Amino acid sequence: MRKLVLQMQMSVDGCVAAANPGLDWQLWGWGDRWNWDDALRRYFNEVFESVDTILLSRKIIEEGYLDHWGRVARSHAADPHYAFAQKVIDARKVVLTNKLKASRWPRTKIAAGSMADEVNALKRQPGANILCIGGAGFASSLVAEGLVDEFQFFVNPTAVGGGRSVFHDQRNGHKLRLLGANAYECGVVVNRYAPC
Repeated sequence: MRKLVLQMQMSVDGCVAAANPGLDWQLWGWGDRWNWDDALRRYFNEVFESVDTILLSRKIIEEGYLDHWGRVARSHAADPHYAFAQKVIDARKVVLTNKLKASRWPRTKIAAGSMADEVNALKRQPGANILCIGGAGFASSLVAEGLVDEFQFFVNPTAVGGGRSVFHDQRNGHKLRLLGANAYECGVVVNRYAPC
């Protein structure tokens, strides 16, 4: 069975979204300012080589995720650091939503069933891993449903003082097993976990 890999940038105090929306805390967003070192950029590209499907939230696709990375793939086609952008375009994409009736993006399917049913059906299909990209609310819903098989947290060297987490079970918490941790020169630490 394929794995669902949730990839998120995170602050050192465990937030995936800062309470202050104007706080510039990530070393890399969608823009041209990408302050990751070369080793971390290579690792990021390696992650995309291990997936053939990308699970997206409706919000992130409507905010222009696919349009943006399509432009980047064309403008940086010769730059190996941006190889992942072409992978985003080439991969099969699935958007979980009942608010869109049809997809206007190539290789992108709208899945309107329940989150658990749609994700479990994807996992049962043959292929490589499924990479999940979305905001805090979408990620939290996947976590609450127990659908995430691997967490990849790109921990930025900033504490934001408060914000949103993907973990909300205050009664039992979320026990995780460390799969690996790597620190990079730019200050980002990538921590990989699996649910226990």
